[in-house]
Amino acid sequence: MNNTKENVNTAEEKQAGTRRRGEELEGAILQAAWDELSEVGYTQLTMEGVAVRARTNKNALYRRWPNKAKLVIAATIKHIPKPDKSIPDSGDLREDILTLLQRIVKPMELLGAETIHGLMVDYIGKDIISSMPQLLKGEDELTVMMRTILGNADKRGEVKLDTIPARVLSLPADLIRYTFLTTHKPVTEESITEIIDDIFLPLVRIP
Repeated sequence: MNNTKENVNTAEEKQAGTRRRGEELEGAILQAAWDELSEVGYTQLTMEGVAVRARTNKNALYRRWPNKAKLVIAATIKHIPKPDKSIPDSGDLREDILTLLQRIVKPMELLGAETIHGLMVDYIGKDIISSMPQLLKGEDELTVMMRTILGNADKRGEVKLDTIPARVLSLPADLIRYTFLTTHKPVTEESITEIIDDIFLPLVRIP
């Protein structure tokens, strides 16, 4: 039955003169995966369903992505809006950190709890964030942004940057990762404010 569907799809492409290859085919598959994810959710999404929607065969999918999780991650990278990487500078340390952390968690909110949970199950033991450049991939980038924010706060007399250890600089992003990996759900606004007000600011602000 599956082979019949695959042959039909391939035949349809040939007949229509739209046999696609390379980036064109990949784009069609990723669009189909994103549409399928939005329509049926991660749990019900199948490679066969994506292939049918993309009017291709499953082999075209498996040659590029060995499993559903990697296909969904690729579709997410392509379709979730890229975050604003400008450094917040509102004149208030708390507001700047809040803005930065909200940018980190926004892509997770767009994915939703079901998709995140499914990816975590399929990717057990792996850090989903490191697979998604949209989530501001790389500790170095986040640390540089945090250091710049704290440098601005230092100029305003809110902190003394040279007394803040590197581990503390990365603490807010590390705690978001930990919360995400342990709950398999988007990080809530309440969690973000707790990380900022109860943990981070008491460590860095001048008494």
